[in-house]
Amino acid sequence: MPSRFREEIDGKFILTRGLDTCLFGFTECEWRNQEEKLTTLPMTMADGRAFSRLFFSGASECDLDRQGRALIPPHLRQYARIERDIVVIGVSSRFEIWAQEVWEEYLSQVSGSYETIAEKLVSLG
Repeated sequence: MPSRFREEIDGKFILTRGLDTCLFGFTECEWRNQEEKLTTLPMTMADGRAFSRLFFSGASECDLDRQGRALIPPHLRQYARIERDIVVIGVSSRFEIWAQEVWEEYLSQVSGSYETIAEKLVSLG
């Protein structure tokens, strides 16, 4: 784990399935915030139930060792297609773990449309 994330994590973090074939990592405090937000999804909506099931059922508590390393559970490694090298990026209140080749593929797909994406998001208000 990069040293800049270690202080925030304080030895433990929660790792779960992310989007775009990456893993989402949260501090314990931010995980509680995510739980609160997701419990507001209506249980009567199939998409809300499905997302909550997948998000929470994949979650694992991970511990950092003295060298800042953590074991990623097999089911999450498989989901994120992690076989060897990884990339860890900070994204607001979470961090993401990507298989290096998946990250490079994703980055090459979206980098060229950065400005277009920004324009679309700004128009949403």
